[in-house]
Amino acid sequence: MAVPARARRTARRPRRFELRATALYFALLAVIIALVGAAARTAAAAAVHRPAWAAALALMGVGAAMAGCRGKRRISAARIVRRSAEALDEATQTAVEALDAASPAPAVDLAPAGAGACSGRLGTEPTVLLPEAVPEAPADTVEIAYEALDPDEFEQAVAELCRRDGCLDVDVVGGAGDLGADVVARTPDGRSVVIQCKRYCDGNRVGSQDLQRFGGTCFTVHGADVAVVVTTSDFTAPALDYAEQCGIVCVDGPQLRRWQEGAGPRPWEAQSSAG
Repeated sequence: MAVPARARRTARRPRRFELRATALYFALLAVIIALVGAAARTAAAAAVHRPAWAAALALMGVGAAMAGCRGKRRISAARIVRRSAEALDEATQTAVEALDAASPAPAVDLAPAGAGACSGRLGTEPTVLLPEAVPEAPADTVEIAYEALDPDEFEQAVAELCRRDGCLDVDVVGGAGDLGADVVARTPDGRSVVIQCKRYCDGNRVGSQDLQRFGGTCFTVHGADVAVVVTTSDFTAPALDYAEQCGIVCVDGPQLRRWQEGAGPRPWEAQSSAG
């Protein structure tokens, strides 16, 4: 059996040195190196400023390298594009979240509308207007119906007026055997005050006999520096004459209301003026 003879390969002729081809080769190599260097610098800058984009490019490079190294196993272009798109989407979401976290929150103006106009200057703190405190009326300005009080309550009310106006050692001593003294006190300047209280109706006036009984004990028994008779009604003319002769201060209903309101003189001040 005859064996066919193999055809002999013809020996390759050595290529001649061509200056043009060599220069073009090195020019293309320089361009490729420059492009690779620029790409490397761009990748380094992106890795510093945009790490998410650098990660996406790295994933794409790894995918391309794996596709070239697998040999017979083919990786479809559609799969590579899909994975690259997913990587780019994740990188985009990461970059957006990083930008949102790094951006400062917008300043919220809590000042009410028109606060700048009310204060006269823009940008100033709003002025908070608080309701003005309404002072309560003091107890001594509350009108008291002395006619509606019983005798004991009337004596207590007169004693409170003395305390309000600065008297010391105020005491209610009215009762059986008081010898005409219902309230005793000491004025701010140290004088002794003896007061007899007469809670009468409007038609019942204090007469001269009441003044005479009080005048016989207020100075000699109680040692009063100031003797006062206070009533809710009025005094008769003889009673006023006797009080003027003995130096007894008479306070009728209208004068009592002025004393209580602070509009009239206190009884011990009235005696000082008369003296």
